Amino acid sequence: MTRDEAYALLTKYLQNKNLIKHSLAAEAGMKAIYRRLTPEDKRNTQEEEQWGVAGLLHDIDYEIAQKESKLDRHGILFFEDPKYADDSEKIPENIAHAIKAHNMEATGVMAESPMDWAIADLDALTGLIVACALIHPDKKLASIDTDFVLKRFGEKAFAKGARRESISRCEETLNIPLRDFIEITLKAMQVIHEEIGL
Repeated sequence: MTRDEAYALLTKYLQNKNLIKHSLAAEAGMKAIYRRLTPEDKRNTQEEEQWGVAGLLHDIDYEIAQKESKLDRHGILFFEDPKYADDSEKIPENIAHAIKAHNMEATGVMAESPMDWAIADLDALTGLIVACALIHPDKKLASIDTDFVLKRFGEKAFAKGARRESISRCEETLNIPLRDFIEITLKAMQVIHEEIGL
């Protein structure tokens, strides 16, 4: 599945502009994490794109799940319901598993591969970073840095929906220190700041 095919699929099922921006942020973060985890001589652009596609599509069924009051099935609903089979079958199995596992607490589909863990850990972090940008006077990603995000990470009352335990799990699941994980993701999001409106 190419990135263009994935984006067309995403916009078929997601209309909420903020969810699309979140998906773009996750895509950028996933590609950056892939580069961090993969030695330079082992990297290939197709594999990096696939990691990006996993980030791009991880919330593909969010609006469906919301509309059908099945948020507890978010992540697997798209693959379980036969009415989406024509589209869900286009998604490669490794990416489908990452999508299902990113909400493992609800779906019961456990993360196994580095790709799975990366999107599961990264999902909440992109939300935390957006929240950090939005409290800054100019509301720009360029105006915040890793220390700013780390400070807000420690404030449990700030952006309560950004599950800290999922974010900090990166140290165990990906062997990336929390500070580095935040820095990698923030920098990736800063590169696409125009696309995500920050």
